[in-house]
Amino acid sequence: MRDGGCGLGPYRADLVETYWRWEQHPASLVGYGRQQPESLEARTEGMERQLRGDNIRFTVYELTGDADAVPVGVATLLPDTAVRTAEYVVMVAPEARGRGLGTAATRLVLDYAFHITNVRMVWLKVLAPNRPAVRAYEKAGFRTVGVLREAGYWLGRVCDEVVMDALAAEFGGPSTLTPLVAE
Repeated sequence: MRDGGCGLGPYRADLVETYWRWEQHPASLVGYGRQQPESLEARTEGMERQLRGDNIRFTVYELTGDADAVPVGVATLLPDTAVRTAEYVVMVAPEARGRGLGTAATRLVLDYAFHITNVRMVWLKVLAPNRPAVRAYEKAGFRTVGVLREAGYWLGRVCDEVVMDALAAEFGGPSTLTPLVAE
């Protein structure tokens, strides 16, 4: 799946060290609200479990002209099949932020969620001070639906978490999948 300069592909075991490097960057640790780094060994063990799990994971790629696609992030849907909803988690590599890739990847994942997995609602939590992420989610189709007061940490200080959702019924614009199924 692709949206202009962004595409989604399979989650890949051979990229575990790349994923780990992005996750250990201070900007990622702050953005996730995590307070401690993880060893590459622990991340590799986690990757093995993730590849066997029921969650839907993608590698996010930047597509630039004729060059090879460059991995720039990961996106995950954590489905709850009993109620046809899914939690969304995305991480864009620190060096790739600010170029609209998070918004494009989020739109692609919502398209996949609503048109392939047929979930009716996707939700997420984001730390309130992470304004660039909130704006990217809004551009992709999420709406703020609540706040978990003092539920997170940002740069050592307590902060709120914003809860956002996107509904299949409100997902606008043409699906990037339409040309694929019309062939």
